[in-house]
Amino acid sequence: MMRPFAVPLWSLILILAAAWPATAQDRAQPELPTESLSILTQRGAVLDFTVEMALTPEQQRMGLMFRTSMPLDGGMLFVFPQPRTASFWMRNTLISLDMLFIAADGTVVNIAERTETRSDRSYRSAGPVRAVLEINGGLSALLGITAGDRVEHPAFGPAR
Repeated sequence: MMRPFAVPLWSLILILAAAWPATAQDRAQPELPTESLSILTQRGAVLDFTVEMALTPEQQRMGLMFRTSMPLDGGMLFVFPQPRTASFWMRNTLISLDMLFIAADGTVVNIAERTETRSDRSYRSAGPVRAVLEINGGLSALLGITAGDRVEHPAFGPAR
């Protein structure tokens, strides 16, 4: 597949990296496998991320709880065995997140932007989803990610 152009996240990382220092608490989290993931926006941008994979019920329960930072080009992908309506809360999550709710074909169904930290408020998918991608809060708006964009990852079948 020929990509129209890629937006380098490294430029954002260099500018904002000091805002997200790693702590001992972050390093204490169990290490999850990481994989590459791309978001193809409707404007033609290709945004590359390295995401931690939350696949088991235990990994999905823990998610990003108690973390104080995440790389700007990082995230966590929660993949479900079957598409379902998904609901997430932020009770023990210390960093604001954008939650991208993703259909089985890789289409972003809806986005919960800048979630409220340490909250029991529920953030829900607008319909059945195969996965949820959590990225740093505010990054969706900054990068122009919207509902209808496409996520490329093996969880959603072969790249188009």
